Amino acid sequence: MYKKLMRLVVYNNILEEKENILFQLACTIERYGSGAIDAEGAVQGIYRQIHRLLDLATEYGFDGNLWQNYLTWLLVSVETPFSMVCEKAGAKEGTVNVFAKADFAIFKELFSYDFTPVEEALGINCFSVVTNYHAVVKNERSYNHNVSEKVRALSKRIAAAVDAEEIFWIVTGFYADYGVGKLGLNKAFRVQHSRRGGASLVPITNTDDVRLSDLVGYERQKERLLENTAAFVAGKKANNVLLYGDAGTGKSTSIKAILNEFYGQGLRMIEIYKHQFEDLSAVISQIKNRNYRFIIYMDDLSFEEFEIEYKYLKAVIEGGLETKPDNVLIYATSNRRHLIRETWGDRSDMTQDELHHSDTMQEKLSLVARFGVSINYGAPTQKEYFDIVEHLAAPYQNFGLSKEELRQQANAWEMRNGGLSGRTAQQFATYMMDKNR
Repeated sequence: MYKKLMRLVVYNNILEEKENILFQLACTIERYGSGAIDAEGAVQGIYRQIHRLLDLATEYGFDGNLWQNYLTWLLVSVETPFSMVCEKAGAKEGTVNVFAKADFAIFKELFSYDFTPVEEALGINCFSVVTNYHAVVKNERSYNHNVSEKVRALSKRIAAAVDAEEIFWIVTGFYADYGVGKLGLNKAFRVQHSRRGGASLVPITNTDDVRLSDLVGYERQKERLLENTAAFVAGKKANNVLLYGDAGTGKSTSIKAILNEFYGQGLRMIEIYKHQFEDLSAVISQIKNRNYRFIIYMDDLSFEEFEIEYKYLKAVIEGGLETKPDNVLIYATSNRRHLIRETWGDRSDMTQDELHHSDTMQEKLSLVARFGVSINYGAPTQKEYFDIVEHLAAPYQNFGLSKEELRQQANAWEMRNGGLSGRTAQQFATYMMDKNR
């Protein structure tokens, strides 16, 4: 196995990560074969990597042949110049394909690698177990379901391929369809800042599988959001979007639904908080040359009068020397129409401390002007609130209540729990589900 890995060319950077499972297993087996370690040392080294393989399988929900799942995961998660080009334009004619196909021939051998001699020599059976593994059934929210589905499906196709040529077209087709690395495989990310590495993107592995059709009402608002996002994903001109209005009306739900609607067309989402706005430029520099469309998502965005983070946001959206890339938009939700807290005193042109105070306020209020599309999500009327409740209750036969009884209880619930909103309706439905179990 070790000698096979040393012949990798296009995927040689897999070996740069000396701690990966494949490299460590190959080294352990090679050292045992050469007499550098005894049987006990080899067993310990192998079991250490099997433990890591099981951890990875749990994280991604792998099943069946965990060894093949892992090799496939390596192929789609390690970014190489070859895979990055294929991500943007698919497989192209070129000499590099000769080396790529040679590498895929090695992976084909690794896919069917015979661990029997190692197991017999060491008196172990761990490889036989992990190549025929039956995972405990888990809730989809407990692992990265999105990545798991793709890797397992691709793994089966590679395993069934007759030769390296077929694997070449299977894998490069995957790169063109879904991309490579964490940006290709995952839907959503958060920003993590470290003093050493600066800003980095960390995948959010469990996102809500909500759709716009799940949000009752707000048809005009959803249509505007869909139109703008569809244009953006298609490579056309599109605007930054601000969703504002009453709490609990579905603003955040709409943004999450948009991600699910357009993920298959190359849309990705990055969630960022206002204390991280100084990292915005660094984040954009990491994604501006990738073959995806990115929405930078800011939930519940608002500023107090003493906060200045909005200046970073203004410069990034529009006004700095470096223009915002065409593959990046900013979507924000807020309960405030103008994002920054205003008082009646702000409307006066003179204050105790500052002349022409209104000029300062205009600077702050100009932030909202940088969102080309502003969509208002108002609180529902009582009739609309009842429509939402009935929609949520329909799959449960109205919880055994008549329509009138359902409305009476829903009305009592909203009077005790925050008023008319979609969120209140959802909380009422959840309460009724728990009550009727």
